[in-house]
Amino acid sequence: MTSNTSLVPALPGDAHLSYRDGQLCMEGVRLAELARVHGTPLFVYSSAAIVDALAAYQRGLAGRRSLICYAMKANSTLAILKLLADQGCGFDIVSGGELERALAVGADPAKIIFSGIGKTRAEMARALQAGIGCFNVESLAELDVLSEVAVAHGQRAPISIRVNPNVDPKTHPYISTGLKGNKFGIAHEQALGAYQRAAALPGLRVVGIDCHIGSQITEPTPYLEAMDRILDLVAQIEAAGIPIHHIDFGGGLGIDYSGDTPPAADALWAALLARVDARGYGDRQLLIEPGRSLVGNAGVCLTEVLYLKPGEQKNFCIVDAAMNDLPRPALYQAFHRIVPLQLPRAGASAPTWDVVGPVCESGDWIGRDRALAAQAGDVLAVLSAGAYSMSMASNYNTRPRAAEVLVSGDQARVIRQREAVADLWRTEQL
Repeated sequence: MTSNTSLVPALPGDAHLSYRDGQLCMEGVRLAELARVHGTPLFVYSSAAIVDALAAYQRGLAGRRSLICYAMKANSTLAILKLLADQGCGFDIVSGGELERALAVGADPAKIIFSGIGKTRAEMARALQAGIGCFNVESLAELDVLSEVAVAHGQRAPISIRVNPNVDPKTHPYISTGLKGNKFGIAHEQALGAYQRAAALPGLRVVGIDCHIGSQITEPTPYLEAMDRILDLVAQIEAAGIPIHHIDFGGGLGIDYSGDTPPAADALWAALLARVDARGYGDRQLLIEPGRSLVGNAGVCLTEVLYLKPGEQKNFCIVDAAMNDLPRPALYQAFHRIVPLQLPRAGASAPTWDVVGPVCESGDWIGRDRALAAQAGDVLAVLSAGAYSMSMASNYNTRPRAAEVLVSGDQARVIRQREAVADLWRTEQL
């Protein structure tokens, strides 16, 4: 480690990302070397960070009948899915495409749950054919359609109903999902009637109950409040003669983007399980759907500084990554730390820059008002980019999507080749 400790940028609380001899490393690999070999923009992930994040949930649920279903919308790259499947994960999917990705890596269909408000008949039929573990149903109309599809295929679809508990997760409104004004789930007050309707339909088999209140949650109180409301419902539903075999408490645990301090997954689940036990439901199978908290802090995006553009009101550091690579700042005004791959020399000037991309939109920014000792040709690392970056990336401005690399110890391998421009119009016709 360089002695210039005053210039060491803040990093997420992750031992797998650190400066060594002034160079930013992921596990045993220098990120500057990966940028040199594979070019930029480049996503790099730590396999050890992903496994460690999952292990915290596994510790928290040790000794319980439980299933951890990775919410693959956070990052659906096949190699990451395979890594999690090999660790025993199930998968929470929200589309037919995600179902095929999970099956492609050898996921056990019985460990797949299908969420989402707009499942098509074709998606339902394919999921039934695959033998998935459960459909999380989100509307009364969906109950009727799923029953029709299941009957047509000679099956009874296993279902839980996603209940909207009207709990404020205290997060960004775009990623809040459990309030009355959100499009997700069935209102808490309508849940008992929905379960009675489901139990009467010939193509459905009630197996559980589900809720999910939002994402990037950094305190336990919303989870405890939602849990109490769901357990109240379980009591009502079972009193009506409908057994509930599993309880799915969703996901949403936050990560460290900017000094955020969410509870550790094992500590959170110790508190939640104490509440489950106190309410008398400790014998039920528990399902959870973590996404961001498994992969978010495990990834970085490497980007080269193209130009420095000082101005009267703003200084702009123009990089080769853009909103099509890293959509979260444009979508949510999200904060990502941005750090150099090489620590600057002692006494180096660090002006304040807006870090922006080349896309032709004023909303194309990666970070605002960042103190950086940067020069054209330097490579920067955008941290906490493992979730909702590559999975939401686009080809806007006819920009090929970035390559991805997975690091394991001192080894790194490409898990997605960089797109070529010709790839972008391969399916088009003149």
